[in-house]
Amino acid sequence: MRLAGTIFTNVTKMLDFYSQFNPSPLSIKQFIDFGLNACERKSFLFLRKELPVRLANIMKEIALLPENLLRMPSVGMVNQWYERSFEEIIQFEKMEPEQPVLTQFCERLIHIRNRHADVVQTMAQGVLELKESHEVDPGTENSIQYFLDRFYMSRISIRMLINQHTLLFGEQIGAKQASVNGMGNGGRHIGSIDPACDVVAVVRDAYENARFLCDRYYLASPELELLQNGVSSDRPMPIVYVPSHLYHMLFELFKNAMRAVMETHENAPPPIQVNLVNGKEDVSVKMSDRGGGIPRSVSDLLFKYMYSTAPQPSKSDSHTVPLAGYGYGLPISRLYARYFHGDLVLMSCEGYGTDAVIYLKALSNEANELLPVFNRTSSKFYRPVPTLADWSASLNTGSNSQCTRTKNREKLSPSISHGL
Repeated sequence: MRLAGTIFTNVTKMLDFYSQFNPSPLSIKQFIDFGLNACERKSFLFLRKELPVRLANIMKEIALLPENLLRMPSVGMVNQWYERSFEEIIQFEKMEPEQPVLTQFCERLIHIRNRHADVVQTMAQGVLELKESHEVDPGTENSIQYFLDRFYMSRISIRMLINQHTLLFGEQIGAKQASVNGMGNGGRHIGSIDPACDVVAVVRDAYENARFLCDRYYLASPELELLQNGVSSDRPMPIVYVPSHLYHMLFELFKNAMRAVMETHENAPPPIQVNLVNGKEDVSVKMSDRGGGIPRSVSDLLFKYMYSTAPQPSKSDSHTVPLAGYGYGLPISRLYARYFHGDLVLMSCEGYGTDAVIYLKALSNEANELLPVFNRTSSKFYRPVPTLADWSASLNTGSNSQCTRTKNREKLSPSISHGL
């Protein structure tokens, strides 16, 4: 017991030490330049410092979460995974970069990636457990929203570093594991980055897979209408990007669009239109559906982790892939877009349809990682302070609250209420 306590104390000290440093964001160009002249020793020396910094920064924020969320079993499990992974990485801190150590390090990274494979679902389960306990006030909900954006962005960045190293240097082990995870190194790839990622091919791949689910569920699906600069075209559009990230965003948007279209037009679903535009600053992917649109009162909630327009799938249906479910698809897709300083925005006309636009940086040297940094500024978001409203009414205020405010106003000042 005393030995375990000593180890825990040392890990806590190392956590405090590494959390003092800011993560070092890389651009897609830097990832590619390094990959073209890949040196396993240099990658090892960088990652054994950078990974603990990124882990420590987000672990410090986990510790600041509301106590009632930290008590949830699923959140406790995620916390333990991070502590174990941090401890395993810092064991390499003083090791010399000789071949046996490099091999061991690569194997350890693959093991860590596998351990964290279910982090999104497990953390989502923890938030759901808290929601079902009815212990969520608006301040707590805001803190959770702030944290999850940063937590999942941190996870994307850590997986990116691990994938680049294991795909470049993992040889048989890394290649085998990558193929299992759908990240096969198709010759021209540099790690998980494709210097000539064909946006058209990724759009079609995401569409076909979403269409397969839609056909199974609704027995029909909308067609795809593909445009480039407003003109029907199927010619390749290559950009420097991570295909798996782009696919994740598109697949989520196609699922949402297909569900909306099929529930609005059962018999003759109108096509989903995707317009690709290659600008000087951004490559834009605009997806337009005629699925009835989204009310303005709901649109602000679509990127909230504690909100979903679809009913949560039952645990008995866990063996099938649902078309919609826990409400994490859109917020995490937006994080993938923002990870390299792009974005994902929604514009909707209630009663008609919705446009979703993915913005990707056109220049790889401008596509820098967007990383959360733990400091005093971030800490204050976990201490919600009650604030007085500085506008007369909230956009999402229900009619009952509006009536209550009107009655109160009449009680306080009848001459003002009725005299204008």
